[in-house]
Amino acid sequence: MTGNYADYALLKEDDPFEECRNWFFYGINADETYPKEFLEYLQELCDRIDKGEEKLIPVTIEDLREIEELLDVGED
Repeated sequence: MTGNYADYALLKEDDPFEECRNWFFYGINADETYPKEFLEYLQELCDRIDKGEEKLIPVTIEDLREIEELLDVGED
């Protein structure tokens, strides 16, 4: 750390708890929140992978580049 935090200190009238709470809820709102059903699906998928019920296909960076070239991803 650089120690350049003096300008970011709370004012005397600021409540540190309130400031912390506000930043906490801001952080939640800033992140993408996934639906419960989607998270449950991911958990079930991980369980099936652990049990060997799902077949995984390894993909390399080169494979992804070839797919991008075929789909012309990123080019306008």
